[in-house]
Amino acid sequence: MAGLPDPEVVLTREAKRRLLPWSAEEPLDPLRAPPQARGMTEPVRVISPDSLTDADPTPGMRRKLAINAPGLWAGLVHTEPGAASGWHHHGEHETSLYVVSGAMRLEFGPGGAGLVDAGPGDFIHVPAHAVHRESNPTDQPATAVIARGGDGPPTVNVDGPDDV
Repeated sequence: MAGLPDPEVVLTREAKRRLLPWSAEEPLDPLRAPPQARGMTEPVRVISPDSLTDADPTPGMRRKLAINAPGLWAGLVHTEPGAASGWHHHGEHETSLYVVSGAMRLEFGPGGAGLVDAGPGDFIHVPAHAVHRESNPTDQPATAVIARGGDGPPTVNVDGPDDV
């Protein structure tokens, strides 16, 4: 019939629409997107190592930002052998670290008297507002993956540990 599109083309577009309610060629339509993807310009993305950017500096460590989305901050931290960071906390953010290589030591608590050591494969949890500093007590560089959940500034540098 004249004026009607080829049925196979319509079927292909409709099938595509049912299987994937958006395409890479067009912006995500929040009305057609599944609830978990609404508000996103891209539903899934990969951040390559060369795309990481320098992030919230603290003396003695080098943070690299991978993801900064509402309620989520993720990246890497590198600490050179023998280095110690300045004292800081992560505001409203709950923070987890996964040690990939090297070793990390965290000092925290009244007067900085609390101490934990972690190595490759270990996870560390740092509660929101916990004043602490990280160090690398070894002769090898340390790298950890950081994931934070919360809002506000991801790092607040302070003069020292809490006294009480």
